[in-house]
Amino acid sequence: MNVNDPISDMLTRIRNANTVGKAEVAMPSTKVLVEIARVLQEEGYVEGYVVNDTKPQKTLVITLKYGPKRARTIKGIKRISKPGLRKYSSAADLPRVLGGLGTAVISTSRGMMCDRDARKAGVGGEIIAFVW
Repeated sequence: MNVNDPISDMLTRIRNANTVGKAEVAMPSTKVLVEIARVLQEEGYVEGYVVNDTKPQKTLVITLKYGPKRARTIKGIKRISKPGLRKYSSAADLPRVLGGLGTAVISTSRGMMCDRDARKAGVGGEIIAFVW
């Protein structure tokens, strides 16, 4: 299936699977999607991820994380920079999601990282998504 915006597709698949309580979600894999999954795992929003070598394209499988009584770890996930309108920010102007309770995924010159790490490193970049 051809997808114009694979990042939006990934976030929508995660949002939908999280809403219905699925244990894991699968999608076509790219380097950018794997990096976003790595940031989500480091921030504690997902349990883990695996890249399966399938044909014709590799598949990224993300294991979602739930709390006691199947409480959702991801309350919301939103795409910020879109193909039609890119959003960039300097290190000084990086957004805080819910006053610091959420996480912004930033694509920087040093790779994909959360807003906290980008502030610490003093780098800005493209604001990919907000997760809370």
